[in-house]
Amino acid sequence: MKLIVFDVDGTLVDSQAHIHGAMERAFDALGLICPPREAVLSIVGLSLPQAMARLAPGADSGALVAAYKSSFAGMRADTASPLYSGAQAVLEQLAARADMLLGVATGKSRRGLRHVMAAHGLEGYFVTTQVADDHPSKPSPSMLLTAMHEAGCAPQDTVIIGDTSFDMEMGVAAGVHRIGVTWGYHPRAALDQAHVLIDRFQELPATLDRIWGQA
Repeated sequence: MKLIVFDVDGTLVDSQAHIHGAMERAFDALGLICPPREAVLSIVGLSLPQAMARLAPGADSGALVAAYKSSFAGMRADTASPLYSGAQAVLEQLAARADMLLGVATGKSRRGLRHVMAAHGLEGYFVTTQVADDHPSKPSPSMLLTAMHEAGCAPQDTVIIGDTSFDMEMGVAAGVHRIGVTWGYHPRAALDQAHVLIDRFQELPATLDRIWGQA
């Protein structure tokens, strides 16, 4: 069996509007100036305490995290972040294969991930879901190591799919295959530790087959 582990924000769903909007509200609530959009998107994938420490060194990161969570929950209640083009169809295709298992490794909380899955009907696709509540922040390999243990798959039979350098560094640390997606929040140059880059979701099934010599 092969294990396909997906990042969420910037890989499966385009949540940048919610992330940046909630960050602006959080900084404003504490009387701080929010960093520019590019800086905010550069920390997507990290767990919130680490993200806030990078964005606002010396500020009360705990208060920023609390304000961000409150703001994000309010925005999320109004509308769900959209899936990227092709994501739903490709997930259906991969989930139907007898030789593949799907998983998630995300900096989201368990509550946040459940909301995304419910909003898009993805609850039945993933055999393992690893979230920030239970692990140190990416690029620690903890999420991937646990996902492999739960799925019963070895590193050589596992791939991480993500849009950030944190995803690729996590994959290196865990010794798994790495696919970088170029439609997310880190520039192509930041994905230099990926084994391969893809520009469209529809390229993923054939790319996976090539990795494991199944083409």
